[in-house]
Amino acid sequence: MIKTVWCVTFYVSDLKRAAKFYEETLGLEKKYEFSSYVGFECGGVEIGLIPKIGENQKVGPSSPSVEFLVDDVEKTYNELKRRGVKFVKELHEEPWGGRQAAFTDPDGNVLEIVQINWKKYFNVSAEGAKKVV
Repeated sequence: MIKTVWCVTFYVSDLKRAAKFYEETLGLEKKYEFSSYVGFECGGVEIGLIPKIGENQKVGPSSPSVEFLVDDVEKTYNELKRRGVKFVKELHEEPWGGRQAAFTDPDGNVLEIVQINWKKYFNVSAEGAKKVV
């Protein structure tokens, strides 16, 4: 069902400052940068950064989320629902080529399942990389 960890996403207070830390201090390779997301390569796992909107408002949860790559997200989604998993974000399409859904573990940690349309993903990634240069 789950193949591997695809991405770990952190919600940050200052996207530019955080991106600089991950790139310059930690030495991670920046894959792409958008106004609402920066992605870094880290041994086959993407490290993603998403900005918090305001002092107490966030785009997502305050703790990191982990995305699991699956071959068939609809099948996995239905199987997890059958097993009693309650989704906090239903199955949906993302503009970068992902189809995903989010749920929490018993302690409230956010976990996601994702299937990627690789052609669309690489096209969007290439556009983001052009903006960085």
